[in-house]
Amino acid sequence: MGDRVMGDRVEFLERLLEAPGPSGFEGRPARVWRTEAGSFAERVWADVHGNSFAEVGKGRRPRVMLAGHVDEIGLQVTHVDEKGFVFVDAIGGWDSQVIVGQRVRILGKKGDVPGVVGKKPIHLVKPEDRKKVTEIQEVWLDLGASSAEDVAGLGVRVGDALVLDAAFLRLHGDRIASRAIDNRVGAYVVLEALRLLSTKPARHAGTVAVATVQEEIGYSGGGARISAFALDPDVALVVDVTFATDVPDANKKEHGDHTVGGGPVLSRGSALHPLVFERLVAVAEKEKIPHTIQAAPRASRTDADGIFLVRSGVPTGLVSIPNRYMHSPNEVVSIEDLHRAARILAGFVRGLKADQSFVQD
Repeated sequence: MGDRVMGDRVEFLERLLEAPGPSGFEGRPARVWRTEAGSFAERVWADVHGNSFAEVGKGRRPRVMLAGHVDEIGLQVTHVDEKGFVFVDAIGGWDSQVIVGQRVRILGKKGDVPGVVGKKPIHLVKPEDRKKVTEIQEVWLDLGASSAEDVAGLGVRVGDALVLDAAFLRLHGDRIASRAIDNRVGAYVVLEALRLLSTKPARHAGTVAVATVQEEIGYSGGGARISAFALDPDVALVVDVTFATDVPDANKKEHGDHTVGGGPVLSRGSALHPLVFERLVAVAEKEKIPHTIQAAPRASRTDADGIFLVRSGVPTGLVSIPNRYMHSPNEVVSIEDLHRAARILAGFVRGLKADQSFVQD
């Protein structure tokens, strides 16, 4: 991939990560994704729940679903007091310690509203309480307002979503840091795989990339289940992030040995079809793409769990990106790992036969 093309792709990734879109409020990143998809896909559309779709090889079989969720964890306004302080609760799974002292962007009716997270100063905290974890219910947002009327005038009301105001950051080499890497990069990878398939099509298969919604709160399958039901795919590949264990004190016995820059992670177990897994490994080995393997003995904790039991069952695979500092405002991944994952997905689709079967003998 040439330098100019790579730069274009990274610029798209930056726009995708910068667009705030917590679970249930994914409209802005979804529109960025669909606009990019429209530059090369044969067909682009959305559904009533906010899932976004892009297709190449329309009407061809087998039909492959490539899924990456476009939502991120966030917060939601629950109350505004008479002095203009704003209280919030979590959208998705937070380590509440990372929220303290952050800046925020509220997605208000009149536009984004900046604010800061307030908390009692350390000087005023009793010594015996200083080592206790601060819960989300113990902090508040300060918008600079002095009354509830001021807050209303800014276009902020109960139910508005917000994100921590942590921008895209280029680190050394090909590393990037940002909020929303979990799992905006999955939505990026599936669209990049579709782009590869638009320039070098599969011989038989048709492919639909899906930027799914509500994975972070998808206790009943989220947007992945809905979109899989609508598409009725013959096989599905999910892209998400997984824990990078190349940091101090990581438990490799429990989570495996996965390195940022060390290639994608291919999962086996639970929701993941063994024949799909073996084909993913074969593609990675043929293309000489570095990769590692991860065990998922129970749930995969990804969109795969919402897809594999849809209708009469969908053979499903999972490709993950090693990610440091998951569910924080500064998650870290390797750009090269993203493009390696896209190549594995495209290679998988190109290798499918017209009569491909995933029925196990």
